[in-house]
Amino acid sequence: MDSAAVDRFEAGRNRLASLAYRLLGSAADAEDAVQDTFLRWQAADRERIEVPEAWLTKVATNLCLDRLRSAQARHERTAGAWLPEPLLDGDPMLGPAATFEQRESVTLAVLTLLERLSPAERAVYVLREAFAYSHAEIAAILDITESASQQHAHRARTRVAAERRHGGAADPASARRVVEEFLAAATSGRTDRLVALLTDDVTAVSDGAGLARRLLRHRSRERVASFVRAGFKATPAKRRLAGGPPAMHLARVNGTPAVVAVVGGRVVGAVAFEVSDGKVAALYGIAATDRLARLDEAWQHHETDVPVIDAW
Repeated sequence: MDSAAVDRFEAGRNRLASLAYRLLGSAADAEDAVQDTFLRWQAADRERIEVPEAWLTKVATNLCLDRLRSAQARHERTAGAWLPEPLLDGDPMLGPAATFEQRESVTLAVLTLLERLSPAERAVYVLREAFAYSHAEIAAILDITESASQQHAHRARTRVAAERRHGGAADPASARRVVEEFLAAATSGRTDRLVALLTDDVTAVSDGAGLARRLLRHRSRERVASFVRAGFKATPAKRRLAGGPPAMHLARVNGTPAVVAVVGGRVVGAVAFEVSDGKVAALYGIAATDRLARLDEAWQHHETDVPVIDAW
């Protein structure tokens, strides 16, 4: 392959990766899909490709759809056992992020909801909301009619909106203050203080420190507060599992505030928060090693603030 063809592909690599990540919810799978797209580009008769960007988008999208359908057939992505892979803000896979819809489409909350859509609905939603493709363009990418694209988009938006009870994005500084208060309350032993920081319909989802076979889900302020208090209570067993006493840092993950647990410079866990009207509306706890690989890699090059907790 000539250097011009390689350069053309590389110019669009980040866009393809961000598309694949939104479709798959996994950075590792997204990278594989992009590499497979490159192999198709390498083998293609490029002189017959009129619009390379459109061709690459179509190939990458359909490779991702193949992966989603295959995963569904093997029951590897059941709603009860799978969380998206968290990414540290600044990761190119999180782009584009110019509009509210683009930023919203990559939050852990929305990526989790997209698991409930059919592969076609998910693809149309991502192409439309995050990349602003027209229905005519989407129809060409997915080999469907414009009418079908519109129907998929309507169903996807309806289902996502029905689950997205909290509108708008909190101001980053305000959201950070809420998370700081939350962390102080969670480690203080005062459950009443913690309950006051949670919305009435708060939800908590966790992978059980990477040990549970199914996701742990909690609803209601009292149950979430009890779960959080237990989760943030330091014990010798938890420290052994983490490899030592973690330092707790505040960061932003997938566009929302988060607490990142670090031992010896290595990320061992992350909790991402959704903040609404000055309270925590949802939290997502991820500690499975394979889900933290890319976040950990990014952390090695991240200028960290002083930890809010030096040694938990």
